Amino acid sequence: MKRLVLAIGLLLWLAGCAGAPARIPAPETGMAAVEPARALALRHRVEGFYLRLAHRRFNTLETYNDYIMRDHFQSLDLFFDYYADLVEDLLDAEFEKCRPTAIEVLEFGFEAEDRALVLVRFVGEDGRPLRPDETELVRTDRWEWADGAWWVRPGRL
Repeated sequence: MKRLVLAIGLLLWLAGCAGAPARIPAPETGMAAVEPARALALRHRVEGFYLRLAHRRFNTLETYNDYIMRDHFQSLDLFFDYYADLVEDLLDAEFEKCRPTAIEVLEFGFEAEDRALVLVRFVGEDGRPLRPDETELVRTDRWEWADGAWWVRPGRL
């Protein structure tokens, strides 16, 4: 019995060391309720966008000039801001060749009917010498509803 209690205690301690998964911080007023059609439109747009980002090198002109990626921004200046910020984050996280190998949308929540936050995990090979492991980057992107569509809105949260 004593071993069982110790084993359970050890498992709880290990679970605590692993840390809680990242979450979107809820606004003080709470998350907003949104029409189901608008929520599904966000989900569809988000999945298409982040699927497009996986396995791409972000320090190449081919990715930078991708017109499908640019189609998720209302203007080229907004795309340039987002792209520069994402590349900087990937470089800081030591992604090999600035390339995520997997991207997972962890959650999304609505700050308002026309504003959503999307929590995304980028996973890739560690680009540092003698480190065969993976690295990851978890970031929150803001999306806004305008002109009948969801658009990525760059900027630090």
